[in-house]
Amino acid sequence: MTNTLTPRQTSTQERLAQIIGAHISKPGDCATAIPGLGLFRREHPAPPIVCMVEPSIILVVRGEKRLWVGGEGFPYDTSRFLITSLDLPANSEVLVASAQQPCLGLVLKLDLRVLAELITQSDLPPARDRSVAKGVGIGSMTSAMLASFERLLALLDEPESISILAPLIQREIHYRVLQSDQASRLRQITSVDGQGYRIAKAIDWLKLHYTAALRVEELAARVQMSAPTFHHHFRQLTTMSPLQYQKWLRLNEARRLMLNEHQDASSAAYKVGYESPSQFSREYSRLFGAPPKRDIATLRGQVVQA
Repeated sequence: MTNTLTPRQTSTQERLAQIIGAHISKPGDCATAIPGLGLFRREHPAPPIVCMVEPSIILVVRGEKRLWVGGEGFPYDTSRFLITSLDLPANSEVLVASAQQPCLGLVLKLDLRVLAELITQSDLPPARDRSVAKGVGIGSMTSAMLASFERLLALLDEPESISILAPLIQREIHYRVLQSDQASRLRQITSVDGQGYRIAKAIDWLKLHYTAALRVEELAARVQMSAPTFHHHFRQLTTMSPLQYQKWLRLNEARRLMLNEHQDASSAAYKVGYESPSQFSREYSRLFGAPPKRDIATLRGQVVQA
């Protein structure tokens, strides 16, 4: 990907990289004292791994990554940011990183209520087009956005000011995003009479009730959509059907139960809503590339090596 940053933007990116590098010295992800802000560090290119991306803006200040959603890749680096407007099942890949020049970046969760308030309180027009695009996109970095992120990260070294200043700077970042080339994507999700908003509400329901039997017609009615329209827009936004989305939630929760709570495969399968352990094993293998027992053993081995 061609870097199109100005010298001023490049200088800001370097300062951001120095701050992030000082706060996360080992490969991995870490939360910060600033609510909703996380940092990451990668020291080697890595193949795609399964993840759930919340509504957020993701910046790479050194290196390059790519997010895969429904078979489509979204590469981003220092000149372009990644933005997601929904909770999306995805695969995250590290393209450029080394021990000498690690891939460094940050994730800031978006508050859709703040976005809606800003649209209402400012001169920003609501989305006129209520059709729905994918819930993920790549945006061009701006100097104003970089400057606001630099001020936010600077608060990590001024912890006594976080509670007062961080919400103000985060609000500014939301405003800057609404001024970017990804604004229409977010306005569609925050418009209460739009299809994207209704799909977001359906996803919220699914996340809370993923163990229950799913009746798509009932879920569509819950968000005041016809079943065909609901199914069409759900797939358009998430690249999955509602049933596939629920399956993804179940399998990842089962993986967490086996890895972190040491439950066996059958117990985890029943707990997340499966009635057949054999069906669970087949679908688990398709998603993660290995049967449950072998996959968990591999993950635990990686933890020990790390």
